[in-house]
Amino acid sequence: MSNKYKIYGLDLDGSGRCRHYHSEQDIVALACAQCQQYFACYSCHDALRDHQFVPTDQGNSAILCGNCYHVMDFEAYSQNACPVCHHEFNPRCELHHDIYFK
Repeated sequence: MSNKYKIYGLDLDGSGRCRHYHSEQDIVALACAQCQQYFACYSCHDALRDHQFVPTDQGNSAILCGNCYHVMDFEAYSQNACPVCHHEFNPRCELHHDIYFK
């Protein structure tokens, strides 16, 4: 499948799961406000870039579904499933909202 978005991370599978988060529901990639690239998680970002992950504003479209590559904002992401392909997201990602969002 060809798409215009790329997910960065360590040991990625086809849906953007990485070595740090790899359950069936770990398919969300988040954009760093500084480098504007999508990463499987903040740990992957920090390992691969020369700066720490910078959170984005919740109003930005900074979330990418790794299953269908739909880009969404925080409100759509907060429904805990992709609005296009309906794949469920990991509800425990809420524990990291302060890392990814302002």
